[in-house]
Amino acid sequence: MPPREFPMPFSQAIMDVVIPATFVGPKATFTDVEDPEAHLTAFHTYMMLVGGSDAMRCKLFLSTLVGTTMDWFISLPDGNVTSFPQLTMLFREQYIANRAPLPVSYDLFNVRQYQGESLKEFLNHFGAQVVRLNIKDETMIVHAFKKGIVTGPFSESLIRNDPKTFGEIRRRAVAHIAAEGEVHEKRTCVVPTLPRAPGRPQPLRVHEATTKKKTPAKQQPYQPRKPQTRGHARENVPPRHDFVVELKDLIAIPT
Repeated sequence: MPPREFPMPFSQAIMDVVIPATFVGPKATFTDVEDPEAHLTAFHTYMMLVGGSDAMRCKLFLSTLVGTTMDWFISLPDGNVTSFPQLTMLFREQYIANRAPLPVSYDLFNVRQYQGESLKEFLNHFGAQVVRLNIKDETMIVHAFKKGIVTGPFSESLIRNDPKTFGEIRRRAVAHIAAEGEVHEKRTCVVPTLPRAPGRPQPLRVHEATTKKKTPAKQQPYQPRKPQTRGHARENVPPRHDFVVELKDLIAIPT
């Protein structure tokens, strides 16, 4: 069976360029579901770092296509692609449906600080959106940040002292975060107790007093108990004599 012949959309000038064996190609791949603009941005960034001619860009970009995207490239007419800008244009037109919607500057007002999100995390989150939306209006950025941050000491400071730029907000936020860290450290540190004067006996704690073992008392020999008389003992009391008196002697009878 004769070997299968594959069509080659690249021109002969591109095919004649040899890529060095030591050259490492990009690791990014495109599988028909990603955003074409994001893929082109990643590829351009890599080629900007490693360098390479226009023909090398064409060949290396081909190595990033996987699956149905490779089938699309092979379906192009032979010798049709003569430059990398032309290949980029064809790639965008083929996968234009995968492009993410273009961001609008007013989307920055939808960036809000989540419940439990720290000031540092929200500052990074908000800054990333500013870069993505490519907003240059400092007044809009400041107003959107003040709207998105939750109520607290830092937001109140922004109201009392209105910042002019997002850079000023960053500097004030960094100082506020550092101050909060010191306050938290002060609140959580253990305060040492005042040492007692030397020689002063330390009182026993309740737990120690109840659990401390007592020294057993020395046992005494058994002594029989002496009989005791009831009542209080009387000293120098004369003996009591019993006598009988008749009733007639006690009642005086007149004569």
